[in-house]
Amino acid sequence: MPVPAPVLYPPFNIVRLSHVEYRVTDLAASRAFYVDTLGLQVTQEDGETIYLRALEERGHHCIVLRRADAASVGVLGLKLFDDPDLEKAEAFFRAKGLPVEWVARPFMGRVLRTCDPFGIPLEFYVRMDRLPPIHQTYALYKGVKPLRIDHFNMFSSDVDASVAFYNEIGFRVTEYTEDDQSGRLWAAWMHRKGGVHDVAFTNGTGPRLHHTAFWVPNPLAIIDLLDLMATTGYVANIERGPGRHGISNAFFLYIRDPDGHRIEIYCSDYQTVDPDLEPIRWSLTDPQRQTLWGAPAPRSWFEEGSLFEGATLVESGLKAQPIVAP
Repeated sequence: MPVPAPVLYPPFNIVRLSHVEYRVTDLAASRAFYVDTLGLQVTQEDGETIYLRALEERGHHCIVLRRADAASVGVLGLKLFDDPDLEKAEAFFRAKGLPVEWVARPFMGRVLRTCDPFGIPLEFYVRMDRLPPIHQTYALYKGVKPLRIDHFNMFSSDVDASVAFYNEIGFRVTEYTEDDQSGRLWAAWMHRKGGVHDVAFTNGTGPRLHHTAFWVPNPLAIIDLLDLMATTGYVANIERGPGRHGISNAFFLYIRDPDGHRIEIYCSDYQTVDPDLEPIRWSLTDPQRQTLWGAPAPRSWFEEGSLFEGATLVESGLKAQPIVAP
């Protein structure tokens, strides 16, 4: 099996993924998409930045939309368990020769800014401002009724190397795709919070953000969103789905925001809490790995992604390719 054994006692304790900062070129257009269409809740905004949270979240934000001249991804955020983990994380990344910096972030406590060995900008924190619960304020349930941020998927030029690094900091592999010819990983799904994944890696030119996913109550919420998008000027933003993944068993829909950032709407995966849970292997040539049922993914899904600010792109040497829609 090409995946490493899980590290059950990592150098610092990551609880879950937390937030993403998108650089967007038209703040009003992005607000119309994320708030009026998807149904995320505004927690703070001004002429340059909008902070958003989903309906089950108590933290101040899960998405930051920041006005910029060009679309990109500023940072991916991860929550740590307790204050000593911040110092442990600093020591870990410094020992790897990676940049570390303590930065100020609105609505957050101490924040450690760094990056992984491949150039993905990361920030770690323990405390974010808490807001009153709104999960039973059902008048707010609009759009696709987003409940919480679920995962990030990144293009990686070397999925084996990405998995090895994130395994070292405590992420555990739940499912993976292996190229039968080379024996290399083509994709992998890794978690901290007990779902199928907090982070995933897909073979391709990287690092780039493939998508951010939001958990919704049920598949009918996805159908409601499709009806809404099709009648409010967003039909061209529907990229793939609806359908059900073989990997993760989740019901899915992929859409693109006004700047092309890809968002997955996601529900119905399974629990992965047990530390000795064995990863599930998929062959790259299995047509049901990406789509248990539904249309195959279009070429854009395999080739297009959001640039990370400051990262240098590297082309993957693994040229194996799964099924692509005509």
